Amino acid sequence: MSQLQQLNDRIISRVNLNLEEFEFDTEPFVSQALDHEKMIKFYAFYGITSRHPIYFHFKNSNIAGSYFLGKCYVGRSAIYKSDVRGDELKREGDCIKSARHIPLVEDEMISILDSLLYKTLVHSNSHNPESPEAFIIRNTISAHYANIHGSTLEGCFLGPFSTVDLMNLHSCIVGEFSYVQVGELFHRKIDPGTVWIKNPHFEFKYKFQTNILDNFVGVSDAHQPRGVIYDFVRARDQEFERLFEVMHLEPFEAPDSSAINRYAVIKGRTRIGENVLVAQRSFLQNATMGDGSNAQENSYIIDSVLEGNCITAHGGKIIHADVGQECFVGFNSFLKGRPNERIKIGEGCIVMPHTIINPSMPIQIPDEHLVWGYIQSQEDLATHTISLDKLSEVRESLTLGRMTFSGKGSVFIGSFKDRLKKILSANGALYKDGQNRGHAQDDQNISFNIIQPYRTGERKGLYPSIRIKP
Repeated sequence: MSQLQQLNDRIISRVNLNLEEFEFDTEPFVSQALDHEKMIKFYAFYGITSRHPIYFHFKNSNIAGSYFLGKCYVGRSAIYKSDVRGDELKREGDCIKSARHIPLVEDEMISILDSLLYKTLVHSNSHNPESPEAFIIRNTISAHYANIHGSTLEGCFLGPFSTVDLMNLHSCIVGEFSYVQVGELFHRKIDPGTVWIKNPHFEFKYKFQTNILDNFVGVSDAHQPRGVIYDFVRARDQEFERLFEVMHLEPFEAPDSSAINRYAVIKGRTRIGENVLVAQRSFLQNATMGDGSNAQENSYIIDSVLEGNCITAHGGKIIHADVGQECFVGFNSFLKGRPNERIKIGEGCIVMPHTIINPSMPIQIPDEHLVWGYIQSQEDLATHTISLDKLSEVRESLTLGRMTFSGKGSVFIGSFKDRLKKILSANGALYKDGQNRGHAQDDQNISFNIIQPYRTGERKGLYPSIRIKP
């Protein structure tokens, strides 16, 4: 038996053991997702800048087509076409409020052990106060286009297009296209299409109807994705593969204050403003990016205009839309207008993670509104949007259609806006006169180094164990 097959079997057995109570078998997913020939087809690469600590340690693993930045350790894992982006990890001396402001004794590092991450994004920093120096993902499998954002994981399975955000999970199953931000979960199974945010002050919850979700993000018996959103992504896969076939590309022209990643696809009449960040594996075609806006990993902005300081979170898709100033389009959202049925989103709107807007008529959302769920017509706005002012007045509970909210609306809106300010600052949208540097400025002079696997022999498909230090 090859060492690559042993690696796959080890991951399956460890994850299955953690999910034994659910009688959940990950073998069908792994056997269909991990084609051994694919595992030697793509090189891996890591980024180096003068502004990020450098430490990469890869051991007994396959990391085909994956990107690493910051401090990362990968052991006995398969990381396929994933982005492990450690540019927001905590640094030595940083203090954690929930840990009595005791400073970190060393830089935080992403540590991935006995896990399979398939076309997954790992980003931000650990929000687990028990291990402030370690962002740990252990005995876990994540499927296509999942987002692991500031979340530590132990013994979990994340379905396609799911997101776990700023939390800790132990022995959990997160269904496809679910977004979860609830602090901590133990031994829970989250139904597909669940959008759930909870803290001591408020709770927001929405669940997609099964037939609607199945049309956009369904899965086979082996948890392989299908549906409208998956087909949309797959149709553009080849555009990204071409980026890996050549070593040097002419950079896309952009202002000196903006950064266009070498591994982003830029097509058509795309225009880039000041302080713009375009991350790796983002796709822009006939897009206008206003000053301070960003396109994060796995986002698609096509035939659309984003005004200033717009945030497109990881996996957000915006097609034939006009997005007003300071709007947020959340993780894995799918906003698909048409040339004659454009989507217009007013200034200051918050489009919740995992929102689907797929109209057959023009849609216009007023300024300063919260947007969620599934919107197909202008009439749907009555039960899928609310003005931020009206939500701020809620003191106990609110039900609109399939959405339920409890707690203080003003705290919910305030915390959301605070987070958006931090995102804009971190991405360099507020850069001016040499002050407030962010990713858009720090990533301009990044260099990429590639790593290749063994192509023959017993270790075929594995990468040499390697440690890279300053």
